[in-house]
Amino acid sequence: MKDDKKSGFFSWLSSKIKKNKEIDTIKDKKEKIDDLNNKKLFVSETFFIKKDNLKKNKIEEINNDSNNIENNKNIKINFFSRLKENLKKTKEFLGDKINNIFLSKKIDSVLFEKLEETMLLADVGINTTTRIINNLIKDVNHKDLKISEKLYSLLKKNMYNILKKVEIPLEISAHTPFIILVVGVNGTGKTTTVVKLAKKYKLEGKSIMLAAADTFRAAGIEQLKILGKLHKIPVIAQHANSDPAAVVFDAVHSAKSKRIDVLIIDTAGRLHNKSHLIEELKKIVRVIKKIDVSAPHEKILIIDSCNGQNTIQQTEIFHKALDLTGMIITKLDGTAKGGVVFSLADQFKIPIRYIGIGEKMNDLGVFNSQEFINSIFLQK
Repeated sequence: MKDDKKSGFFSWLSSKIKKNKEIDTIKDKKEKIDDLNNKKLFVSETFFIKKDNLKKNKIEEINNDSNNIENNKNIKINFFSRLKENLKKTKEFLGDKINNIFLSKKIDSVLFEKLEETMLLADVGINTTTRIINNLIKDVNHKDLKISEKLYSLLKKNMYNILKKVEIPLEISAHTPFIILVVGVNGTGKTTTVVKLAKKYKLEGKSIMLAAADTFRAAGIEQLKILGKLHKIPVIAQHANSDPAAVVFDAVHSAKSKRIDVLIIDTAGRLHNKSHLIEELKKIVRVIKKIDVSAPHEKILIIDSCNGQNTIQQTEIFHKALDLTGMIITKLDGTAKGGVVFSLADQFKIPIRYIGIGEKMNDLGVFNSQEFINSIFLQK
């Protein structure tokens, strides 16, 4: 029995070259799917303008949210009660499949191979998956585990530890204004998220101002103005195609003169592989620093979880250019690719400030690693 167990693990390890080819095949399939998704996302500027048009019923739905502080506390509680339901696609694709693997009750190379494949297909990523698998193998060898339930618990603990390191809520410091720069690629939900953040901080009793630095799209400026007016939040804006840095310059000066608590800057969506657009973000940062050398106090990248492993390259380039201080992961309610959260946390160690699980104002919540794990995996 001991020899079988030993040979099982060594045969699994010695077959990594073969497995790597299989992994490459899986990655190729995923990359083709992701490429198709990207083409759909970035078809044309006209598409985004149409997408950003606010419908009357949507404005009315947002307007129905209560503005009182007590309701804000209830929103926080209700957010996590709804998290499990909204993560059901990721749960089915990652949590349930992993649980089924451990039903075999037998710890052998087959279990690890199935686990590896499941995690890769759920966008956990090859580097993070390999690290998790290797840690589990060490645990099995050192602790002489024979019960799959104990290994399942160790797996959850391992994955929880990855997320716990980036569970760092954003604290608004004493800077006046506290300046938040929001960046990301096209279609991640930046403008909507900016307004959700503004509404959240306003409910906490802070004075808020928004800067419409997405000057590429007239619809983007108009969207922010409408939502700002709806929630009684001032918006600094100029005409379409004006210099985004000039808008930011005006906004920072205005926020300072009015002693605004929080200034949130909404920037244009930009492809991470367009260097001139990334340089434009650097220019915005330089302009801010001329007015306040300590600012921006938070540089947040908005990540669309539906993009899966494509978000890794996006994060890498934005982080290199701006030295990000936080990220918000959106659209977790509409994707089976929630496993990418583990990959992002493991590779970049950038604090995950919030996660989004829907379009309503109360669908943005502070990231909690334990709640996230509990929403995906069975509690044994």
